[in-house]
Amino acid sequence: MSFVNTPPQISIPIKGQDTSFLVHRVFCVGRNYKKHIAEMGYQDSETPFVYFMKPPEAIVNSGSEIPIPGFTNDFQHEVELVLAIGESGSNISVDDALDYIFGYAVGIDMTCRDIQKEAKKKGKPWAMAKSIPNSAPVSDLTAVADCGHLFSGTIELSVNGTEKQKSGLENMIRTPAIIIHELSKIYNLQFGDIIFTGTPEGVGQVTAGDKIEASIDGLETLSCSFI
Repeated sequence: MSFVNTPPQISIPIKGQDTSFLVHRVFCVGRNYKKHIAEMGYQDSETPFVYFMKPPEAIVNSGSEIPIPGFTNDFQHEVELVLAIGESGSNISVDDALDYIFGYAVGIDMTCRDIQKEAKKKGKPWAMAKSIPNSAPVSDLTAVADCGHLFSGTIELSVNGTEKQKSGLENMIRTPAIIIHELSKIYNLQFGDIIFTGTPEGVGQVTAGDKIEASIDGLETLSCSFI
């Protein structure tokens, strides 16, 4: 069978390899660090499993220049641990979940905060605030074979050399294994799926000319700038 179109292929480089990781879907988990929940105005007890999705074209490789959308006045950074799924499966148990991870990366969930706040007030979806092109910069992937599984370690982000976000992966409310378990109850996860696992406190606005560096112990550093 032939097709009338060829969708663009979005990929992420893999550290130390000549091949890249082809992106299938992009899942993003919210409310996964208590201090970020607090800074967003929620109560500690408000920790339901919350997720949303971004289009594959949201993915931006490290070193890129990212245009700030013209429809927002408050484009904010949210540094996150990113999981790359390397095996398909549904209804995955917590005990088996780590076996489905191909590798890890550093990511930033760029968010139009003013748009998101207005949508929340009106009880509307966040799509225009989150699910937009160039809103998910990601570092090169590090395969599990090279870094092992990440249960702790510093996650941090700086803007123009000034630290803005810093926490520990151990502060996640839901671990990567629990996140995979929860998502796999809804979806048949596929080789190529990407999962952003939530951000710690310290989120903030970027403006044109800003340069960001984001890192997690044991992974490749993510850098990007804004225009």
